Amino acid sequence: MNHLPQAWGRPRDDVYGPYNASYLQSSGPVQHTQSPIVTGTSVIGVKYKDGVVIAADNLASYGSLARFTDVKRLLPFAGTSIVGVGGDVSDLQYLSRLLNGLDISESYSSAPSAPSSSSPPSSSTTTTTTPHLNAKNLHTYLSKVFYKRRSDFNPLWNQVLVAGLDAEGKPFLASADLLGTTFSAPTLATGFGAHLAQPILRRLVEDENDVVNVDREMAIKAVRECMKVLFYRDARSLDRYSLAVVTKDGIDLNEDEKLEGQSWAFADSIRGYGTQVN
Repeated sequence: MNHLPQAWGRPRDDVYGPYNASYLQSSGPVQHTQSPIVTGTSVIGVKYKDGVVIAADNLASYGSLARFTDVKRLLPFAGTSIVGVGGDVSDLQYLSRLLNGLDISESYSSAPSAPSSSSPPSSSTTTTTTPHLNAKNLHTYLSKVFYKRRSDFNPLWNQVLVAGLDAEGKPFLASADLLGTTFSAPTLATGFGAHLAQPILRRLVEDENDVVNVDREMAIKAVRECMKVLFYRDARSLDRYSLAVVTKDGIDLNEDEKLEGQSWAFADSIRGYGTQVN
């Protein structure tokens, strides 16, 4: 007699013959993510006269548990753009693989092409190159990816900021979310940063006309202040973060920044609920 667990509740093979399981479903149903599990919080970005500054902390939270403290959420692309990703970390990893594949195909397509051997020789050799995708092109591509997945009822549970330069060499900063919704602004933030960091950034850059009055140091200082406020106020944030500056000269990315000059003196005046003894 078969006493294995998979035989429990079935007729005995020695009496009724081998069990016929051909009518049973051989594979499980197609399943999609219903809600994010391991998530990253805010990504913030601001434009200045020569480029864009973007930052995100290195924490991935498992629910309310600060589980992973070394998750890099700023993804460089082709040495010209940065994609900052908030939301589900597994979908972040999917986007990272997608961008790596796109970068490789772009590198092949933009490589110089030598003249054909059948062409007549000439005194000057000409080569043709296809330019890389700029930040604006990349943002359009990602928005289509998000919208396609949303239309398949299998969305990528992320909101991304794309930072870099457009085709004219001007600073570019734009957002795309899981519904494929897109918009651009001189300052952007995802998650709690949309509530806590945006007021600070808008004091520096209120509209596009103010971008030309902001230099690199001013933009970095404002972003550092925002990261400090987020660490104070957002329970899903961390005091270590990644910060990138994108200019026409390339990407300056530091993935191990640490908050400095923290002061918790304001906590002395905070009172919770219930009877206060002091």
